[in-house]
Amino acid sequence: MNSLMNTVTRLPVRFTRGEGVWLWDDQGRKYLDGFSGIAVNTLGHAHPRFTRVLQEQVSRLIHVSNYFQIGELEKLADKLVSVGGMENAFFCNSGCEANEAAIKLARLYGHQRGVDNPAIIVMENAFHGRTLATLSATGNRKAQAGFEPLVTGFVRVPLNDIASVRQIAASNRNVVAVLLEPIQGEGGINVSTVEYLRALRDICNQQNWLFMLDEVQCGIGRTGPWFVYQHANVLPDVLTLAKGLGGGVPIGVCLARGVAAQVFKPGNHGTTFGGNPLACAAALAVLEIVESEKLRENAEAMGRVIRDALAREFAGNKGVVEIRGRGLMIGMELDRPCYELMAQALDVGLLINVTTDNVIRIVPSLIISDAEAREIVTRLAPLVHAILAKPCEVKSAKG
Repeated sequence: MNSLMNTVTRLPVRFTRGEGVWLWDDQGRKYLDGFSGIAVNTLGHAHPRFTRVLQEQVSRLIHVSNYFQIGELEKLADKLVSVGGMENAFFCNSGCEANEAAIKLARLYGHQRGVDNPAIIVMENAFHGRTLATLSATGNRKAQAGFEPLVTGFVRVPLNDIASVRQIAASNRNVVAVLLEPIQGEGGINVSTVEYLRALRDICNQQNWLFMLDEVQCGIGRTGPWFVYQHANVLPDVLTLAKGLGGGVPIGVCLARGVAAQVFKPGNHGTTFGGNPLACAAALAVLEIVESEKLRENAEAMGRVIRDALAREFAGNKGVVEIRGRGLMIGMELDRPCYELMAQALDVGLLINVTTDNVIRIVPSLIISDAEAREIVTRLAPLVHAILAKPCEVKSAKG
């Protein structure tokens, strides 16, 4: 009997335990995890220091209402504000909730400035979540279909096209913010250029718009620095995080600075579970372990290992459109659909993901070793070669 609502097509494997970047299923078979729960398991599985923190916290306190002061919450806010160059934080339970808070903050900011119908610039191929507002901000018609009427107030432009943003700035007086993922995850590992991020920051300054970055998937050291915007040496006004922040324990946060940090007042926004002691203790442990074990540096180095190995393996193969990404957020775009690779990879003991039908997404835990990074490519390469050896009937959108 299957009592689960039919919202996802599940692969035929049931995992029972993990250690490091390895998982075991209920048949005792071992798998190399190149997916880390969609960039969630920052520290891999069963990290001893992380596990100990969770056990100790559960034995003390799991939840109290955020009507009261919570020590772990205050420490986590201070840490994130410090490493991110922000001022204050609102904690919630997921990435879409963090983005929902950012959208509400931007709208309230607009109304406070006298804009009756505030609008937010968002990107093509973006993914910000599945609540109605974040789904409306998302640039994926397949995900939106059937949930109309969508929330209005979003203006969509191509990623890395600063001219389109300047056009909107000249013609649309309702815009109050720009929201984007510095690296689009679900959209195909599309990387914002350093120049684009800097130009957006300049336009937002000129227009008094909020510069809002969704680093739900790409943040927390995955690309080397704590956050992708640090590659460009800019600061957002609003920053959203989740996924890897809790190392597997659900948590989200919306951080703000400057005028954005003063928008919300008591009663404007809230959540029951946000900032509970267990989730905050988990996130604090993740940040401390990433720092002390130099996992940000490891992410940058191991990302190069994987990208270089893929480039060598597929050099001259016209079926590979592009290998791209930063750190341990890697996409390999093929000239054809390859969704079947997820199931085929299980047969060789590998977990990967395919997004936008033709982009192989590799987002392993930050603890991955050189040998394990190379093993991902060793196991994946024959499967990709086999797909590319077949006649190509359907070209990708870019191909």
